[in-house]
Amino acid sequence: MTQTTTAPPRRIHELLDPWVRTQPDAPAVRDAHTALGYAALDGAGLATAAALQAAGVRAGDRVLLVGENCVALCVLVLALSRLDAWPAIVNARLSPREIDEFIAHSGARRVLYTAHVSADAARHAERHGAAAVDWPGLDGLLLGPLADAVQPEPSAADAAEQVAAMIYTSGTSGAPKGVMLSHANLLFAANTLRTQRRFGPGDLLYGVLPMAHVVGLSIQFLGSMASGAALLLEPRFTPQALADALEQQGATVFMGVPAMFARLLELRQGRPLAAPRLRFIGVSGSPLTTSLKADVERVFGLPLHNGYGLTETAPTVAQTPVDAPRADCAVGPPVPGVQVRLLDRAGQPVPPGEVGELHVRGPNVMRGYYRNPEQTRAAVDAEGWFNTGDLARRTDDGALHIAGRTRELIIRSGFNVYPVEVEQAINAFPQVVQSAVVGRTVEHNEEVVAFVETQGGAALDEDGLRRHLRERLSPYKLPSEIRFLPALPAAPTGKVLKNVLKTLAQQPAQGGVPPVL
Repeated sequence: MTQTTTAPPRRIHELLDPWVRTQPDAPAVRDAHTALGYAALDGAGLATAAALQAAGVRAGDRVLLVGENCVALCVLVLALSRLDAWPAIVNARLSPREIDEFIAHSGARRVLYTAHVSADAARHAERHGAAAVDWPGLDGLLLGPLADAVQPEPSAADAAEQVAAMIYTSGTSGAPKGVMLSHANLLFAANTLRTQRRFGPGDLLYGVLPMAHVVGLSIQFLGSMASGAALLLEPRFTPQALADALEQQGATVFMGVPAMFARLLELRQGRPLAAPRLRFIGVSGSPLTTSLKADVERVFGLPLHNGYGLTETAPTVAQTPVDAPRADCAVGPPVPGVQVRLLDRAGQPVPPGEVGELHVRGPNVMRGYYRNPEQTRAAVDAEGWFNTGDLARRTDDGALHIAGRTRELIIRSGFNVYPVEVEQAINAFPQVVQSAVVGRTVEHNEEVVAFVETQGGAALDEDGLRRHLRERLSPYKLPSEIRFLPALPAAPTGKVLKNVLKTLAQQPAQGGVPPVL
């Protein structure tokens, strides 16, 4: 069955329209509690839009959705699209401090919590005084108080102007950055998945990538809806649940981060995977190693496709072609419609084959960072080129190879960790003079290592420090190791020499260094 439309969609909820007409009863989204076909999903979005409007949500309002992957989040995103309101999905596993920062920064008119799939969401809801609502098909949904004083943002008919979703990432300063993605951004990414990856009716995607992140929302959910495919949602990753989905539930597609594939291989211990309907596997979010790629392809009997993108690019920039799988770990050529250029430190194009800083332009590039025009101007120039901050080279066949990051960003299991945020949490603990956080490469992943200098070299209350960090940071931001040093290595200016610490992090702790966290 092919997709037919009379006019291209202008809003993300309109991705459902051709499938409501041609396959209304075909499965669209399901989780452990709810399953909806295309017509039922469309109807639930329409009814929920009316309920949200009655609850005071207007066009241009920001609405925070605190939860984990479930059908309810899908319905809410589509409903808010109908109202031209801005959903901002945040992972319920975040700390109270982080959730409160996002509420304050966004100026959320309402906050909703998917408590039926997340005990963490229920705890946040209780803390904020949320109450249960009786909305059709959304059992377990809790609604926070109305923020009367907030003002809506302007709305626009143009899909390239109207914000469809705001996705939060942590800035290098530790302050939250709200990436504003337009309907045109998300429609481009969703339709690119459909055309480039050739997804369609009959496909079943296993969806464990969090919808609070751009791939989970844009590619996993909206890409499935653009394709007329079905999406099986899982709130949290476990290798056994992944194996069950592939072997017993008929999943045809799985896209994850390298660490997920590595953990599945550990579970299988090299044994072949009996996945009768699986036809496509893909990876993104973290560097892929040739050894993991080879091991995955041997166990699955399929090519492991790679890709590259960022939150600010909705996220698609490059993908390996379906018809031309690669033996190396290149992320493939830029997708149709996206331009790239590689520049040196002087802002000049680098010679072919050499490494340069990657800049991107196209219909995928964000509207900007919410309430931060200065940071937006620094990231996107007047000609629309977005500076990714990543280093890459391009080979003669047009494929991009990511060489590293110019920022100090740590990518842990596909999640971004900015060292400054972790350092700020450590430095707030009594007796800490200063700290420095670096990434350490481990097999198929990166982990967080912290170096701490204490007052006079005094010992710290380690249990207290552990509690302190867990109250302030998400689990994936917690250091895998903390080392205590009499003094952090520094230049004459006092700047901490993180290159020295990165080298030290790769070496075993020496005698006299307290045990790790």
